[in-house]
Amino acid sequence: MRTPLLCFLHSLLVILYVAPASAYSEAETSWPETVRFDTGGLSRESFPKGFVFGTATSAYQVEGMAKKDGRGPSIWDVFVTIPGTIANNATADVAVDQYHRYKQDVDIMAKLNFDAYRFSISWSRIFPDGVGKVNWKGVAYYNRLIDYLLAKGITPYANLYHYDLPEALEKKYMGLLSYKVVKDYADFADFCFKTFGDRVKNWMTFNEPRVVAALGYDDGFFAPGRCSKLVGNCTAGNSATEPYIAAHNLILSHAAAVQRYREKYQAKQKGKIGILLDFVWYEPLTRSKADNLAAQRARDFHVGWFLHPIVYGEYPKTMQYIVGKRLPKFSKAEVMMVKGSMDFVGINQYTTYYMYDPHQPKPKLTRYQMDWNAGFAYNRKGVPIGPKIHEEVYKLAHMQAYSYWLYDVPWGMYKVLTYIKEHYGNPTVILSENGMDDPGNVTLPKGLHDTKRINFYKDYLTQLKKAVDEGANVVGYFAWSLLDNFEWRLGYTSRFGMVYVDYKTLNRYPKMSAYWFKQLLSGKKH
Repeated sequence: MRTPLLCFLHSLLVILYVAPASAYSEAETSWPETVRFDTGGLSRESFPKGFVFGTATSAYQVEGMAKKDGRGPSIWDVFVTIPGTIANNATADVAVDQYHRYKQDVDIMAKLNFDAYRFSISWSRIFPDGVGKVNWKGVAYYNRLIDYLLAKGITPYANLYHYDLPEALEKKYMGLLSYKVVKDYADFADFCFKTFGDRVKNWMTFNEPRVVAALGYDDGFFAPGRCSKLVGNCTAGNSATEPYIAAHNLILSHAAAVQRYREKYQAKQKGKIGILLDFVWYEPLTRSKADNLAAQRARDFHVGWFLHPIVYGEYPKTMQYIVGKRLPKFSKAEVMMVKGSMDFVGINQYTTYYMYDPHQPKPKLTRYQMDWNAGFAYNRKGVPIGPKIHEEVYKLAHMQAYSYWLYDVPWGMYKVLTYIKEHYGNPTVILSENGMDDPGNVTLPKGLHDTKRINFYKDYLTQLKKAVDEGANVVGYFAWSLLDNFEWRLGYTSRFGMVYVDYKTLNRYPKMSAYWFKQLLSGKKH
């Protein structure tokens, strides 16, 4: 068994062994067959029969062609035009041009032995106005992508919404703040089921609706950028009520789409449908009862906000008590529609924080984040949160990714999956996102040698396997992301990809982590 220090030294040897990046041509970067990566004993055989390994992206982050071929603007196309909002005032007008380069990207996936690709469908590329007239050029693009994935042996996993509400609906009725969005979203989903469902058998309704509601309507950090005046630099909004209204309509939209699929398509198409939820693990800072309750409040306000209604037909009791009349209520008919509205749940898991009870009176400012009444901590007794190991060289190298919020805490993966198993009836889970980032300005040679990312994936997958071995019903894992891409507020200053993208030429260069996965997945699919 290798110690972390030996793994670190092994990585250095690999770096010395690899030829300079100038020796590689686009999409042909490879390491000599004699180089063996440390997979920590993991292989396909380590996971249950039929376990799916894939990569993930989203339409807005990779497609480009934001203003062409009939696509209508989304709320993010408007949001990015606000000066100073995005790093270097970048836009996703071109992104990494998967719209034209999808074959190349799918070929890379196939060469790396991946089984599946989780992509999202841009609502405004299909319906430029959100409703009504269909943009058939957009439909044709997704048909090409799906067909080519299948031709290359890659299973398509289609997500219907990844932050990108059509701007037309924002203008028409304030988007997610209106109940009208429920039918319009269900109609969009219905069209996708009808058009692509003969080939797509795995559907997701929303990616990270908590992020949409919290960052879009509590602090205004994401589109449509709404919040109370005392919270952030927003032109309009109410952080005390709007996050809960938006979340309520997101849940109803999800359930309405699932109802359409089950009533009209599922029996014939024989597919499955679920939702993708982000879940940071919240660990009590101390063993005190107060800190344990604070951590539980954080979990309820985070993943419970959406998963609790879908599994149990109501919001968590903690939310009902704290939010009170500001929390919308489901009618009896809506409870019937919402409860049980998933065949699986996708969990996006990246990091873990300590939580503590701030021992403060009720805050004067009423807003979603303050409703938690919980404090965040990133170290305990001077020790940063992270891997439970002793070798300092390893700890310092792995403590944090480039993004300020992303601490490398592998054991959080195990706790998240165990929590879902124990609190929500052990549903079918797809680990739908997991990864870490490097700075956007990293050079090609340095970017290719992403040993830190390899160790991140290895450690998190080891913890996932531990949860599976103990009975968690996890059936797949999707690495975020296939490509370096447009990273929302960070623009192109953050690189999450296992494939390096030269943003000037848009050439693709698989990193060491890509070939680590190729070795991991080299065994016979079972």
